Amino acid sequence: MTSGSSLEEAAGTRKSAPVRLGRQFTKFWCASATSASGMGVSLAAAPLLASRLTDDPRLIAGVTMALTMPYALFGIPAGVVVDRIDRRRTMARIDLFRGCLVSLLVLSIAVGMAHLWILYTAFFVVGTCETVYRNAAQTMVPSVVSRERLVLANGRIMSSEMVANQFLGPLLGSALFVLAPAAPFGYNVVTFFMASFLLGRLTLLPGEEPAGPARQDRPGLLTDMATGLRWMFRHRLLRSLSLTAAAINLVYTGAMAVFVVYAHSVLGLSDLGYGVLVACQAVGAVTASQVSPRLVSRVGNGPALVCVVAAIGCSNLVLWQVPTIWAVGAALAVASCACVTWNIVAVVLRQTLVPRDLQGRVNSIYRLFAWGALPIGAALAGAVSKSYGTPRVYALGVAVMALVTIRMAFGTRRWFVTPEAGAPVPPPPDDGPA
Repeated sequence: MTSGSSLEEAAGTRKSAPVRLGRQFTKFWCASATSASGMGVSLAAAPLLASRLTDDPRLIAGVTMALTMPYALFGIPAGVVVDRIDRRRTMARIDLFRGCLVSLLVLSIAVGMAHLWILYTAFFVVGTCETVYRNAAQTMVPSVVSRERLVLANGRIMSSEMVANQFLGPLLGSALFVLAPAAPFGYNVVTFFMASFLLGRLTLLPGEEPAGPARQDRPGLLTDMATGLRWMFRHRLLRSLSLTAAAINLVYTGAMAVFVVYAHSVLGLSDLGYGVLVACQAVGAVTASQVSPRLVSRVGNGPALVCVVAAIGCSNLVLWQVPTIWAVGAALAVASCACVTWNIVAVVLRQTLVPRDLQGRVNSIYRLFAWGALPIGAALAGAVSKSYGTPRVYALGVAVMALVTIRMAFGTRRWFVTPEAGAPVPPPPDDGPA
């Protein structure tokens, strides 16, 4: 049986899987959702704060660049670190540190010392922490649920994070910002501390190791990075998916980096209206948690991912050609549903195809390509918006997604999304499944 068919069978048995995934998963799930809700509030408020400090789209998009730049700079070392540490304890400490850091940002805003460079610095450090945190979080999921429940568990985590980031975050973030510019960031401080508390009390499944190999058995950092690189580049499926994810992130991040400018100048919305419209993404996230396992089970991984790319292109087409509130809200929901579906399929593939002791390193290489496009997308969107107008950003998104859709559907035939075409998967380590 292939790994791809295992994924599809797991998705097909979703209805028969128990609703409860265990107390430890619930703790992990709540910690992820809590941390994501705080980040969502800050991510909604940060562009609003930047738009108060400047009207230059390039500088407003700089907030997104500052947050996402660490993915390209520190992605690979972060993966090596994740394979060497106690992931649960590290995640708890990261949330504690981020809570303290954002507290300083709150103080600067409260005393009237807010400046773009302070905002950029805070988000760059938060993003640096996120490179380790996200990598550890994905590799932690198989340590709190059994392998046959990965699709359901990842669907719940991703949908709750998307709802927290894209529904609660924009609504609460914009409302709190109208009340007081420092308030949304103060909320983020509280959520970081709560998530740290929950993670500190998490227990792994029996037989799961809390850390990497013993110190005396560890190879050097460069050797670890080279091992992850070789494995990733030998696996054609994962390599291809990472490049496609880069194209998606380039378009999606660029679209959202200047969306506050689009909402204010094209749609004529207030700060609160901007938050309400961004919250429409949550509808798509919730829909994806229900639809994606059934879609994979019915049509398979390949057609499902082609549909995802086409849907993101269509959403950009609506923002470009139909700039009305209702149409844009629906387009954001469709794009969000597509992104969550992509994430569920791609993450489960990596969790099942990559050996457990290589997951941190391989995931970091994957993210170097996939997430390295995030700051590029934000920078390009800011430049295009400044020079040609914000609607042209979405026109370029349509063109990029159209090319990727054609490439996936016709140009690469079936090998692009067929696991059998990837490199042979090494045997799993003795301490758990691959």
